[in-house]
Amino acid sequence: MSIKIIKRGIADTIQDQGRYGFQHLGIQANGCMDYLSAQLCNALVHNPLDHPVIELYFPASSFCFTSNHTICIAGANFVPFINDKSIELNKAIQVVENDVLKFLKPIEGSFAYLAIQGKINSPAWLESRSYFSNTLQKDIEFEITPKEKNNLINPTINADFLYAITSHVFSSSPIRFIPGPAWNDLTQESLHKILTQSFHTSMQTNRMGYLLKGPVLELSKPNQYVSSAVTRGTLQLLPNGSLMVLMADHQTIGGYANLGQIILVDLPRFAQLKNDSTFHFSLTNVNTAHQLYQQIQQGFIHRPEL
Repeated sequence: MSIKIIKRGIADTIQDQGRYGFQHLGIQANGCMDYLSAQLCNALVHNPLDHPVIELYFPASSFCFTSNHTICIAGANFVPFINDKSIELNKAIQVVENDVLKFLKPIEGSFAYLAIQGKINSPAWLESRSYFSNTLQKDIEFEITPKEKNNLINPTINADFLYAITSHVFSSSPIRFIPGPAWNDLTQESLHKILTQSFHTSMQTNRMGYLLKGPVLELSKPNQYVSSAVTRGTLQLLPNGSLMVLMADHQTIGGYANLGQIILVDLPRFAQLKNDSTFHFSLTNVNTAHQLYQQIQQGFIHRPEL
């Protein structure tokens, strides 16, 4: 049982929940840019939430299935087709031997996820199968380990929870963040700007970080910051006054002013913003961030069947 890449995409990778516990050694965590959509498509094919998935970026790869499989595509809408017939997102789909999966055009979002029932057998390193520098290449074939029949996985997603997740991921609500150690070093004018004016994603976006266009921000006085740990969602103030948001393949330490941290539940929303998207920031706190994350994850764990 396997899946073969018959056409190479621009930046498609294998990702799981990431390679955590090694950042003190300078090793990036990697992982899915939109972890909620990855969890969603795994759940819909009755996989564990942390199973590896194929992360797709348009123009996306094309695939041929060498045997029968149950698959699901979630996240961005790239208009998926099986044998020239369009298929639904966020739904378990049965494919048979020699079926071909292609993607037509990007409609909404930046990252789509393909889950296959069972487990994609790609090489693991430091307890994760997430890619960093590699991308999927033409003619690569991945074996799929079938799901064990006696492996009891929680029931699938119900309609209300499915709607809640997809609506959240593509919501236009402000991106919420927690103030960072350099937040109070901004001028009063800059504090006002970041909370009231709009920002835009630029063409300079990738899995390492998103450079933003927007108001120029300034510190109240020049400051030298000691390099310290950073993570996905860290808001860095660059010397020219622009903001950089670190993403899944971020470096492990940084010396720019750390203005804040996008909360975990809003990182999928931020990751799915297309180039030149407009959005606003809003402040929140650690307790709210924890409660929102726990609420969503409880929905995945205790999910009634459709």
